[in-house]
Amino acid sequence: MSRVRIGAALAALIVASALVGPWLMPHDPIRPDYAARYAAPSAQHWLGTDGLGRDVLARSLSGGRVSLAISAGATVLTLVLGLVAGLVAVGLRGTVDVVLTRAFDALLAFPGFLLVLLLVAILGGGVWQTMLALGVAGSPLYFRLVRAYARSELGRDYVLAGAALGASRARLLLRHALPNFIGVLAVQAASTAATFLLVEASLSYLGLGVPLPTPSWGNVLQDARSFLTRQPWAALGPGLVLASAALALQFLSDGLRDRLDRRT
Repeated sequence: MSRVRIGAALAALIVASALVGPWLMPHDPIRPDYAARYAAPSAQHWLGTDGLGRDVLARSLSGGRVSLAISAGATVLTLVLGLVAGLVAVGLRGTVDVVLTRAFDALLAFPGFLLVLLLVAILGGGVWQTMLALGVAGSPLYFRLVRAYARSELGRDYVLAGAALGASRARLLLRHALPNFIGVLAVQAASTAATFLLVEASLSYLGLGVPLPTPSWGNVLQDARSFLTRQPWAALGPGLVLASAALALQFLSDGLRDRLDRRT
C-alpha cells in the first residue's frame, strides 16, 4: 500500500473518530465528576479519568475536533494569504512586489514558533486567535513558493506565446502558470497541517492556545502531566492520537510528492 493511501486512510479514521466519537461517548468531556477522580482504565472509562473526574477518552475525542479544526483552518488561511500575495506580487511587479517581498521577509526574520508566540500574545488565547496566529506565521513560506514558481512559469515558452497573442498577465498567471505548480502547494499544505497540529498542541500545553475547559490535544496532555507518574495512561490516548495524526499527514505529503515527481 502506498504512503498516500496509508496517510489518507489513517487521517480519515482520525477525523471520523473526532467528528463522530464525542456523540457516541456517554461522558461529558467538560463537566467534572469529582466522585470519579483519577479512575483507572475500566469498561466505563477506557482511558481512566483526570483530576476532575472527566473521562480522558471523551476529552481526547472532543479535543480532536478543536485541534483538527485549528490545523485545517490555519492551513487554508496560510495557503490563501501566501497564494494571493504571491500572485499579486508577480502580477503587479514593481513597487508592489518589493513591498510585499520585504514584508514577508520581515516575518521570516523571526523563528517560526517565536513568531506564533508573539502573535498569540498580541491576539490572546482562543480557537480563532490561535488559527489566525498560525495562518499569518505560515504564510511567508507559501508567498515565496508561489512567487518563485509563478516567475519561473511566466518565463516559459508557452506563456510567452500566450503573451504574444495578447493574453493578459492575470490570465497567464491564473489559467496557465498556477495549474502547473498547484500540486506543489498541495504537498506543502499536508506537511504544514501536520506542523500546525504539533504547534497548536505545544501552545495549548503551555496554556497559551485553546483555553480551558475547552479540550484540545495539547491541554489534555497538559492536564495529564500533573499526575503522569500516577496515571501514565491519561497521556497515552491524546499523545498517540496526536502523533498518529501528524504521521498520517506527513505520509500523505510524502506520497503526494512522490506521485508529483513521477508525473513530472
